[in-house]
Amino acid sequence: MSAPRPAGRFSRVLTNVMPLGTGVAMILIWYAICLAMSPEQRFLLPAPHEVARAFIEKGPALWNAALNTGEGALLGFGSAVALSFIMALVLSLSPLVRASFYPYLMILQMTPIIVMAPILILWVGPGLKSVTIITFLICFFPMVVNTTQGLISTDRNLVDYFRMCRATKLQEVFLLRVPAALPYFFTGLRIAGTLATIGAIVGDVFAGNSAGGQGGLGFLTIIYSAQFQIGALFATAAVSCLLGFIFVAAVIALSWLALHKWHESYRQSDH
Repeated sequence: MSAPRPAGRFSRVLTNVMPLGTGVAMILIWYAICLAMSPEQRFLLPAPHEVARAFIEKGPALWNAALNTGEGALLGFGSAVALSFIMALVLSLSPLVRASFYPYLMILQMTPIIVMAPILILWVGPGLKSVTIITFLICFFPMVVNTTQGLISTDRNLVDYFRMCRATKLQEVFLLRVPAALPYFFTGLRIAGTLATIGAIVGDVFAGNSAGGQGGLGFLTIIYSAQFQIGALFATAAVSCLLGFIFVAAVIALSWLALHKWHESYRQSDH
């Protein structure tokens, strides 16, 4: 096997270095915009070092809020994954079943969260339960749609082969359709992982509870906005992005572990 060409090595190094260079350039542009702003406008856009100072000053509050938001996001995300997989199995049974249930799933998806939040507060009270349910509602639909599509898109020749071999319906589902649907499942999982943190923060804004230190990042956003602490707002936004990145990175890692040995998209990338 021939050694990698110098041009190939340089291309890989450049690919790894470019994101860092882009980040440095964005920070320099940020500083340039801050310098160009008038003193009266400076409070609208804090400089990067002012955001870093807010990180240090508000560190304990941000850490506690991130844990609370992460808990709500994880509970809502996990329950959405489990229940959406079960629902997808039901929907994949027949076109008649899909026609019976799908309109109600669409209604669930299109119901605005801002309308659901007061109802949830009345039903289960403010706090973690409401935040979890809101996160679940946001994550559930893309998981159901993608997993169902994967289950019904199995290669017809393989389905006929299983039936020719007299495989039971359970064997066909769990030995053929479920493995074939995994790429679709992980696509939905990645979308839901992106939405989980957003759902938890939105839920915290509308239905969160700060009693007993249970307030999340959404609650901090309301407080810092009311107090015009712009640097702390930027720090809260950065922590929210980091939390979302952790969710998505975990999903990508899980997807790689499940698919890289056999799925074509990963096998091609190894060459």
